[in-house]
Amino acid sequence: MTSQIGVYGLGTMGSALALNMAENGITVAVTNLEPQWISDFMVEAGDLAKSITPFETLESFVSGLKTPRVILFMIPSGKPMDMMIDAVTPHLEPGDTIIDGGNADFHFTRARTERLAAEDLHFVGMGVSGGENGARHGPSMMVGGSDHSWQQLRPILRAIAATYEGDPCVDHLGPDGAGHFVKTVHNGIEYADMQMLAELYSLLRFGAGWAPKEIGTLFADWDKGPLKSYLFEITGKVLTYDDPASGKPMVDVIKDAAGQKGTGRWTVVEAVRMGQAANMIEAAVGARSWSSEKDTRVAVEARFGGDLGALGLDADTLADAMMAARILGYAQGFRILSAASDLYDWSLDYARVAEVWRAGCIIRSALLDDISDAFRGELPHGELILSKVFSDKLSNCLPALRKTVSDAIAAGHSVPVLAASLQFFDSMRQGTGTATLIQAQRDFFGHHGFERLGEDGKHHGPWWD
Repeated sequence: MTSQIGVYGLGTMGSALALNMAENGITVAVTNLEPQWISDFMVEAGDLAKSITPFETLESFVSGLKTPRVILFMIPSGKPMDMMIDAVTPHLEPGDTIIDGGNADFHFTRARTERLAAEDLHFVGMGVSGGENGARHGPSMMVGGSDHSWQQLRPILRAIAATYEGDPCVDHLGPDGAGHFVKTVHNGIEYADMQMLAELYSLLRFGAGWAPKEIGTLFADWDKGPLKSYLFEITGKVLTYDDPASGKPMVDVIKDAAGQKGTGRWTVVEAVRMGQAANMIEAAVGARSWSSEKDTRVAVEARFGGDLGALGLDADTLADAMMAARILGYAQGFRILSAASDLYDWSLDYARVAEVWRAGCIIRSALLDDISDAFRGELPHGELILSKVFSDKLSNCLPALRKTVSDAIAAGHSVPVLAASLQFFDSMRQGTGTATLIQAQRDFFGHHGFERLGEDGKHHGPWWD
């Protein structure tokens, strides 16, 4: 029996996706670099093993696939992916498709697409969100590649994707690196969302004196309303747990040093390359970087003190502040997507991107329906914050964000992402900004010239007369 798709790589995500496929009636061929993992996986598969065919060699694995072949690689990105392409392509035929399902730099995806197209092979960069549970029971997937590849993949991916009101949360978003780039920005938004939640937790815990369980209950309540999101859901749950060993709140025994795998940083780097602001995501990346310097922070606290002032902020004010900041975070993310779509000629459908994120992925939230509607309706200047629904929400919630940030800073609390969101908005709402002086400075020291209001051409200041 030949299989509809092959999955190479039986780590956490690869094995979960393979089982998801088998459970949805798709025949799957599997293999792994370390052959001993294969037998363990087949035992784990249980009754689903009847739809899964294991292979111990790459050549037999490829031979066990229907043509044109579809092979999903769930392996580390970068050099391992290039090595695997070199190993597998001699066994492939024109029309076959290779999929990189990991978090990959979209520039590499574009280069691999071009390289394989010369051999009439297709390369797909596919972002997969939802973690292990999502991969097993329904992820959100962002596909970039050729139309030919999408026709091969569409029935398989729609069968295993998360669904939102019957709509599979997967789609073909554009050519070459489009899928991986959308996943990168998704992760950048995720960084900002997570840091905002951490900042709210800190304000309530160390500014208002709430216990973790109280904060968890509040977050759970917020998750039932307009702020509903997966991250609020799980954060509310996390804060209710105690450490079995010490009896302390679980959050109190975890070292305050956050890890990162680079996708947030990639978002910032690409935004800067395109001349876009990503200050909220940059602030979240910076917060994780500072968190890793535990010894330094302890030394600075010893020198300057770490006391935090009390805050009188109520829960409703904080909820409105979070709503405003989250809207601005999404707006910033979609501005980055728009810049990339224009630069790389991807023609991204932003409404569809929002819909693909509505279930299965880490940043799924109630706001995504409104975002989709905004992009399908009238959107002045293509800006989310100018759409009717979001401009009204911001007008109502911005006073709370301003009060939260100003009170927090005055009391010595660190709120890098909440503050960045406010600075982004305040910069964007100024029809006349500070760049007049910067342009004068640049002309003075470098003869760079500037535009005059209402006049064409390049001009210089009187300091050059």
